[in-house]
Amino acid sequence: MFELDSRLHDDTYFVCDLALCRVLLMNDSQFPWLILVPRKNDLAEIVDLADEEQIALLRESAHVSRVMQTLFAPHKLNVGALGNVVRQLHVHHIARFEDDIAWPKPVWGNQPTKAYDERDAMQRLALLKEALKDHSI
Repeated sequence: MFELDSRLHDDTYFVCDLALCRVLLMNDSQFPWLILVPRKNDLAEIVDLADEEQIALLRESAHVSRVMQTLFAPHKLNVGALGNVVRQLHVHHIARFEDDIAWPKPVWGNQPTKAYDERDAMQRLALLKEALKDHSI
């Protein structure tokens, strides 16, 4: 049974499950920020996935990236699997804008997070779920 790292669980909202990955919304209202987590245990690196799963991850990442471009029209989309704090394999997808609070620096460590209020979180989740529904399982 798939187990999500407790830090990812505590810092995100569940959006949906795709064929391979769980899609999470980071609870930081300053950035449209999704995280893909392959629903397999004991993975730290992309190369820990089987070859076919690596391709599936890339396809799901590309789909989520296109959805974010359509919904948010960012200046730049930052996509990366860092894992320095949370070892479990996860891939960040962050829509960046030239007027966002951290631009052009990374979003980590430059400002405190700003949690969504419940109404805004529910609206953002509904928007994302609708946009991803054709690929959700």
